[in-house]
Amino acid sequence: MDKIAGLKEILALDPRNSFARYGIAMELANRGEVAAALKEFDTLLANDPDYTAAYFMSAQTLVGAGRASEAIARLKAGIGCAARSGNSHALSEMQAMLDGLDA
Repeated sequence: MDKIAGLKEILALDPRNSFARYGIAMELANRGEVAAALKEFDTLLANDPDYTAAYFMSAQTLVGAGRASEAIARLKAGIGCAARSGNSHALSEMQAMLDGLDA
């Protein structure tokens, strides 16, 4: 079974399942389906604004699509999320990426 199909089955049972939605977004991003991936990341963050990894990975997807200014905004939001949740590892990763984009 296709990974996305399996994850969509999970979402059919629980539309707010953050892990499944993140998996779909990542799979779409890996396939180069940027618009669809970003839509899933946006839905995920709207439903679960504390899902820190989604900020970083969606920012990477945005950078890959040549949308650095949007990635910077996403990273800044993610850094705030990581700081609130005490996730220093994610915070440092996002800060390093942000520093590279601001350079």
